[in-house]
Amino acid sequence: MQADERPFELRTVAIAAFGPTLLFSTGEGAIIPMIPLIAADQGASLGVLGLIGAMIMVGELIGDVPSGALVHRLGERTAMIIASLVSVLGLLGCYFSVSPWMLGASVFLVGLATAVFALARHAFITTSVPLRYRARALSVLGGLFRAGYFIGPFLSVLVLMVTPDKRSVFLIHIAFAVATLILLLCTKDLGTAAAEEVTEPEHRQGLLATLVRHRGVLLRMGSCAALIGGLRASRMVVLPLVAVAAELPPSTTAMIIGIAGGIDFALSYSSGQIMDRFGRTWAAVPSMVGLAIGHLALFIVADVPTFAIVAIGLALANGTSSGILMTLGADLAPQPGPAPFLGAWRFTGDFGQAVGPVTVSGLTALIGVGFAGAGMGVLGLLGAGLLLRYVPRYVPRSRFVASR
Repeated sequence: MQADERPFELRTVAIAAFGPTLLFSTGEGAIIPMIPLIAADQGASLGVLGLIGAMIMVGELIGDVPSGALVHRLGERTAMIIASLVSVLGLLGCYFSVSPWMLGASVFLVGLATAVFALARHAFITTSVPLRYRARALSVLGGLFRAGYFIGPFLSVLVLMVTPDKRSVFLIHIAFAVATLILLLCTKDLGTAAAEEVTEPEHRQGLLATLVRHRGVLLRMGSCAALIGGLRASRMVVLPLVAVAAELPPSTTAMIIGIAGGIDFALSYSSGQIMDRFGRTWAAVPSMVGLAIGHLALFIVADVPTFAIVAIGLALANGTSSGILMTLGADLAPQPGPAPFLGAWRFTGDFGQAVGPVTVSGLTALIGVGFAGAGMGVLGLLGAGLLLRYVPRYVPRSRFVASR
């Protein structure tokens, strides 16, 4: 394979993709912790609270596959602009909601917009960044998403110090979505996928045929993506549960989880360097093994020091694979016009993220949180084995050595 010698300026990607990503994810990070609390204020029962809190993830999951066709037809920049507008409409619905069901429907709409926005930025990086820089660019993108989720809740706290109305946090996301929209309108076209060559059979056959055509790789590598997504999401659910079971102080628990989140974010660029220099396997497999061991180690958590060790260990494992799902999706996607495939690919990871916490909750209720962690740890080891088998097959290291 010939080296990819296209000129590349990180500044162009920063303006077109990194800036909107940080703005949009910060707004989303501000509202997510508050959604169940607002639903409770509106009279939702405990069971309904969980459902409404999950609606943003459900919206993303349902929106993943059709968003690929939308981005391919409209182009990345236009799709992100539309997603920003739709998210504002959904957030206004949240702000003016008078019942839990209206709130849930509005949150679902925000989730749909998030799916389109995330797919568009993913497709843009895939088509715009040379292969030798791809993993680093996507790792930074993933890191900025985590940074937004880290910053957002603190902005919510500041707003709630000014006003007791919890719905005011939706105004934060509205402001950031509008800022995202302005930034996108002020940047030139991203070189949209819609403008690509469309005479290839891949494009003429449509979305369904794309899914059928790539069913083999989506089944094998998609299973890996689902397991990665599941382990990542379960980590965020199982740590607070373990802390409660061990009767740890809430303030100490929050501080440790916050420190772990900072470590996770700090490793984002290092993850990209590992993938670009040594191949995707060297980030994916060690990370999955680390996540599995961390889940298995939940059995030893009995006090603050052991909780801190496990939480930081899981953060280290997760941080060393920042951007891995987006990178693998970009590597596997057909060129030109990767958006339909990326929509299906993102669905597999988001499916895992949706199922992982549900699995942890179910196992915790049945057999206890320690065994729930152990069950996820076993799935993590299975995922590591699948990654070790299929990543070298579908994304061989020789591709990246040749492109450097």
